[in-house]
Amino acid sequence: MSCPTARPRRSQPGLREHPDVTVICRDGSATYAEAIRDGAPQAVQVSDRWHLWANLGKAVEKTVVAHSGCWRPDSASARCLLDERTRERHTAVHALLDQGVGLMDCARRLGWALNTVQRYARAASAEQLQRPPRYRETLVDAFRDHLRRRRAEEPGVAVTRLLAEIREQGYTGSANLLVRYLNQGRAETERIPPSPRRLVAWLMSRPEKLPAHHEDHLDALLETYPYLRVLAGHIRTFAGLLTARRGQDLDAWTTRVEADDLPALHGFVHGLRMDLPAVVAGLTLPYSNGPIEGANTKVKYLKRQMYGRAGFALLRQRILLA
Repeated sequence: MSCPTARPRRSQPGLREHPDVTVICRDGSATYAEAIRDGAPQAVQVSDRWHLWANLGKAVEKTVVAHSGCWRPDSASARCLLDERTRERHTAVHALLDQGVGLMDCARRLGWALNTVQRYARAASAEQLQRPPRYRETLVDAFRDHLRRRRAEEPGVAVTRLLAEIREQGYTGSANLLVRYLNQGRAETERIPPSPRRLVAWLMSRPEKLPAHHEDHLDALLETYPYLRVLAGHIRTFAGLLTARRGQDLDAWTTRVEADDLPALHGFVHGLRMDLPAVVAGLTLPYSNGPIEGANTKVKYLKRQMYGRAGFALLRQRILLA
């Protein structure tokens, strides 16, 4: 039996054909790192700062979710039907797991999707999966403190009077919006806690970029809950390393993080140590993926605009002329 002759593979240009490359910026992929070491061992590998910040954000979100039971009111949680269902589902999943039932079998017995069962299985307690009420920002938020103070001073104050007072201060919304805001209890003494994702956004933002009422709410949370205050301190210190290019201080920062009881941040630090030379270079050198990421975003935007409208030739022309 004769074997067919193998067709020669067409060689593709790679890093070996460019020995003059001295710096390569990348994300935290171990595959990319290995490929660069193999194709361009002479190049300095630089971790992209945006990816470092994004990975820190994921670790911060895990930490906030894990402690969400601390900064959300238990009284509201007890009356929430959704939270009650979450507790029942968590109990059902862990009861099966304690009997030695596998995840796939759990999903079949309960009639749920596998990813749903995995989500409940990963949570040590039902409280880690519960979420506070999710309210969008409204035009009333900026006047919340005034409304709370006035309702405390004069419990029976009319809504029309409150409306007139905040309109003198710049409120431009409707009366119905104010009534709904008050009926939801959002102007009471206890603030409605933010969702975990919103709290992460506050922690990851520059304080001067936050609206005043968000900054006040965040300051109150940091004052009340020590773990949030420690977490915010680590975030701001790392932000200083990024903006001031102080890669030489990374080791001191990771040592301080490992001394605190923040397991998700410990995982982030472990990832940094696994790729330490590239991370230090990313926090020291001026190189980043910013220009390339911007070009990729522009191409994707043009491609989405062209869906169903024209062929590749016109898309290519738009990309070249953009």
